[in-house]
Amino acid sequence: MIDQHCHSVLAGDLDGAAFAALLTESDLPPAPGTSRWESSIGLAVRRWCAPALGLPALAEPADYLARRRELPDPAGTLLRAAGLDTLLVDTGLTAAGGRPLLPLADLGAAAGAQVREVVRLESVAERTARDAADPAGWLAATAEALHGAVAGGAVAFKSVLAYRSGLAVPPEPPSAAEVLRAAGEWLRGPRTRLADPVLGRHLLWTALDCGLPIQFHTGFGDPDLRPADGDPALLADFLRAAGPRGVPVVLLHCYPYHRTAAWLAHCFPHVSVDVGLTLSHTGARAAAVLGEVLEVAPFDQVLFSTDAYGLPELYLAGAAQFRHALAVLLAGWQQDGACTAADAGRITRRTSGANARRLYRL
Repeated sequence: MIDQHCHSVLAGDLDGAAFAALLTESDLPPAPGTSRWESSIGLAVRRWCAPALGLPALAEPADYLARRRELPDPAGTLLRAAGLDTLLVDTGLTAAGGRPLLPLADLGAAAGAQVREVVRLESVAERTARDAADPAGWLAATAEALHGAVAGGAVAFKSVLAYRSGLAVPPEPPSAAEVLRAAGEWLRGPRTRLADPVLGRHLLWTALDCGLPIQFHTGFGDPDLRPADGDPALLADFLRAAGPRGVPVVLLHCYPYHRTAAWLAHCFPHVSVDVGLTLSHTGARAAAVLGEVLEVAPFDQVLFSTDAYGLPELYLAGAAQFRHALAVLLAGWQQDGACTAADAGRITRRTSGANARRLYRL
């Protein structure tokens, strides 16, 4: 399996509060008297990860955490149990809970997997802005850094435009004058968060010139996101305009707009859809949600990921949820006479890894 969108993890022990804080997309404390374990993803971790630690499935959280603390390398144990061949890691996040994430080489060694980098566009632009003397110099340095990422072996770019100015992207690149004016205004500020819509759009077209696939955060996320801004339908005009470039676009996460994302993949052959994070969080409903994606999305344009971040458990739970959901779904199709066993095997191989291998040229 190729995990086509994920993040690094924390190694070593975590106390109960730190662990529970990473079971949610929210960065806010839970309501008084409640627990983050009481969720579909909490059940998924208990179901799939407890056996990897030598506990019965659905072991209680206190027992799970106690057993985790006894292990010399819980991260390695859980990562290897996920059974992943290749990890495409978004390096835009470098810490969780105030602690640094594992470097890519260490993550790959712990997981027993090949690791390739996905470069976050906004992070590159914010980094090159630190030493920029003027707008033209910053724009040139950013373009050089993106092309350098390609030469350095990155397999894709990632955009978090949904968090910054929303996905309602006009279908044409901004003019040079617009870009210079917006760059000058932004560089006069703290240079810490690129949220200008003109500059965000400029980054997308600069990335298209580089030729690597572009991943977009869509759908749900942390409270910094306005939900309507993450609707992938807002990208339709941009997708139509970018299509002739031949650059693959991947819509990540998507929930609750996963059916819309599937429709976009159906309409545009350069668009693929990935509901990895969605399957982790929908728990026992994962097969139903995946079925809603496969209603209209071409099977060759559906990808697997975990979007694991911080907790190594999220790799194992995400991979297990996908395997189980797809197996349940395809067994039902076969029972209904909708596909053969050979069809089911082909769909499984393609969505689990072959589609990602082709798209990212692995």
